[in-house]
Amino acid sequence: MRHHGAIFDVDGVLVDSPHEQAWRAALERLMEGPWRELAPATGYSPGSFTTGVYLAQLAGKPRMAGAAAALAYFGVPDPDGARARAYAEAKQAMIVELIARRAFTVFEDGRRLLLRLKQAGVRLAAASSSKNANDFLVRIPVEPFGTMLDLFDANVCGRDFAHGKPHPEIFLTAAAELGLPPAACVVFEDAVSGVQAARAGGMDCVGVARLDDAEALRAAGATTVVTSLDELDLQLL
Repeated sequence: MRHHGAIFDVDGVLVDSPHEQAWRAALERLMEGPWRELAPATGYSPGSFTTGVYLAQLAGKPRMAGAAAALAYFGVPDPDGARARAYAEAKQAMIVELIARRAFTVFEDGRRLLLRLKQAGVRLAAASSSKNANDFLVRIPVEPFGTMLDLFDANVCGRDFAHGKPHPEIFLTAAAELGLPPAACVVFEDAVSGVQAARAGGMDCVGVARLDDAEALRAAGATTVVTSLDELDLQLL
């Protein structure tokens, strides 16, 4: 089926954001500060928060779900969710600071692909679980449209959904707001949970393997996997 809509995750696909840095630094501060007495009884140690941990536990998930998953992974007790809330709040404060300092870069292949798709008449949607996604997009100039945010026909970034990825709700909502059936849309994702969400919603998915994780994206069900969005043939797409 010809794809008339393209739905983009933001972090890791369009923007090289400091989310991983913020999650790692926030947990380090908590473990060295208010949680230092419980730290020895957990599985956490300096250097244990790797990119692999970020991809498996946090990438693509809503903030609270990611915080809870990371604490569970490291064995940090959190019977009432208070520590997950504290962790999420610490991470958010750090990401806001990093965004204000423009401590992120745009993936130029993503900017080029958006413009190619726009020119081809494909309808575009942004669909990131992150509540910070719009703050990134509005800071990226794309001539002659204004900012990257202005390229999209629909935007569901950062909304509060009943279900987070790998549930397909966010992508199904994006397709609906484009006025298209799911099968007419292709999703661009860099996280396993996002690929799973796209496939669960009946959509093709391009896995963007920027972190040497092509096999994991294929195993999650990505229709095709690329290391650069410049590799894509729009005619085949």
